[in-house]
Amino acid sequence: MTSEVDESPQSVPGEGEDIRELDALAEAILSLRSADELTRFLRDLCTRAELEALAHRWLIARLLEEGLPYLAVADHAEASTTTVTRVSQWLHHGAGGYRLALDRTKAKRSNS
Repeated sequence: MTSEVDESPQSVPGEGEDIRELDALAEAILSLRSADELTRFLRDLCTRAELEALAHRWLIARLLEEGLPYLAVADHAEASTTTVTRVSQWLHHGAGGYRLALDRTKAKRSNS
C-alpha cells in the first residue's frame, strides 16, 4: 500500500479535536500488505458490532455513490434515513476519506 497524504486543511463535521493515537493506527493499517491481512487486523481490533457498523456505513456510501435516493439506500441497507443522511454528510463534507476510497475502489474494479 502506498501512502498519499493530502495535507490541505479539511473541515470535519463534529470533530473539534484530534483522536489520540489515530496516526499510529493509520500507520499500523498502512503496514499491512493485503486485504486478508487487513481483515485479520480489523477482526482482532474491533468488536463484531463495530465491524458491522463500519461495513454498514461503507455499503451506504457505495449506494449513495451509485446515485440512489436516500429512501432507496435506507431500504436496501436496512438503515434509517438519519444514518443515510449522516453518511452522506461525511461523504460530501468530511475529510475526503470516503471519496478517496470510493474513487480508488472504482478504478481498481474498472482495471480488473
